[in-house]
Amino acid sequence: MRHAFDSHNGLGSLANEHVYQRDLANRLEEHGFQIKREVELLLTHGSFTKSLFLDLVVNEFAVYELKVAKAISEAHVGQLLSYLYLLDLERGKALNFEARKVDGRFVNAALSYDERHNFSVDEASYCGPELLLRSMIDLISDWGTCLSVSLYREAMVHLLGGAESVDAMIDMKRDGIDIGKQRFCLASPDEAFQITSIYKTDADFESHLKRLLAASPLTRLHWINVDRHRLQFVTVHR
Repeated sequence: MRHAFDSHNGLGSLANEHVYQRDLANRLEEHGFQIKREVELLLTHGSFTKSLFLDLVVNEFAVYELKVAKAISEAHVGQLLSYLYLLDLERGKALNFEARKVDGRFVNAALSYDERHNFSVDEASYCGPELLLRSMIDLISDWGTCLSVSLYREAMVHLLGGAESVDAMIDMKRDGIDIGKQRFCLASPDEAFQITSIYKTDADFESHLKRLLAASPLTRLHWINVDRHRLQFVTVHR
């Protein structure tokens, strides 16, 4: 952290992320640390492939993610947490250089690889396409729980046919009046799905899904929630 503070003191808070990354790496190397920058982490499942990149890996095990933002967000924490889980590491740190003083937040991976792959499947309230159900179960069986929702969503879009057929901007109406377009991920021409990572059952969220569905021409919305130890499928009807 002393070298991160030195980098910030020398560059101020207005440089971009790449500049801070390179400067901090150089400072650490000058003091005997072993540094790797932009380390590729290849995430695959079936025909899906995505390259993730770790900002800094220090001495082969310490993972640092550098940010230039107003504050470290939950999305930043989720990104680093996904890296830690995929690498089966316990701890990493996010550093934000835009603040007046370098802001650092430790991120702890609470579950082991085995714990993330030990989950139950609740499909009692599901009545949607079998392909959606089986593809999601296979994905979680492969990757485990607790990764960023965006990673699961991107993989599912690919597995169900790709963005051209799955991502759609749907016309929304209230009392027959056009009120704009809403992005949905389609499981079929008249059904959509939404993936979340809510760690406790949230009936209120389901009510919001019903209201969103009511303003669309879709017939059903399949809610997939990835809890730490449970994969739940709920079909919301108009």
